[in-house]
Amino acid sequence: MAGRLQGKTALISGGATGMGGATSALFAREGARVAIVDRNAEAAAALVAEIHAAGGDAIAFTADVSQAADVEAAVAGAMAAFGRIDVLFNHAGSIVIKPFLETTEEEWDRLTAINVKSMFLMTKAVLPHMIAGGGGSIVCTSSISAVAATPMEVLYDTTKGACHMFARAIAVEFRDRNIRCNAVCPGFVRTPHGNREVTDLLRYGVDVSDAALAAQQGRICEPEEVARAVLFLASDDASFVNGTHLFVDNAFTAA
Repeated sequence: MAGRLQGKTALISGGATGMGGATSALFAREGARVAIVDRNAEAAAALVAEIHAAGGDAIAFTADVSQAADVEAAVAGAMAAFGRIDVLFNHAGSIVIKPFLETTEEEWDRLTAINVKSMFLMTKAVLPHMIAGGGGSIVCTSSISAVAATPMEVLYDTTKGACHMFARAIAVEFRDRNIRCNAVCPGFVRTPHGNREVTDLLRYGVDVSDAALAAQQGRICEPEEVARAVLFLASDDASFVNGTHLFVDNAFTAA
């Protein structure tokens, strides 16, 4: 049986590790040709090798997706290799955890560039190709932090609020050109990023202990569980889902 992304090309920023890596691997298993864009060249190359070994098709581009020149080069490379881009997963992101009054202007600028500007740059570079190809699907990684504030995460929460509205606004503006754009909003996930978040919050006295997480979302989320939600939004299974926020948090934000 053909995969849900058979014959399609997907571009994934931050696609080498964590939730992005899980999504790259899943997309390839579902038949997509995958272009991985990541700063971690070694991890990206290793994942491309894994995908090839499993019979899939993937290529990697090393880039800082907060820099326009890097983004444009990666998108041009993906188009040269595959000829089209049907799916864009804006996943690249980072986090700053510290008291608000200790947050520096440099940290504000850098995290905003990584988490928000990168989505602007990637989407602006990819959209003309999607429109020329007849349409496409964009998925942006937001977070429960877009709607559920956490102490020591004012900067991170603010960037994720921006991601939330970016996805919705793109959907509204480009719906009539057969473009869908949605956001996936994970809770706490078992990734290097998620583990660092828990460690740093605990250091500042924020209760994200195993017991607290169990009360809030039952258990830690696995990256593959987020990847499956991204696959749904990216695929034609979600053909009438546009401008929405899909929470993958086991009722964290519903309580």
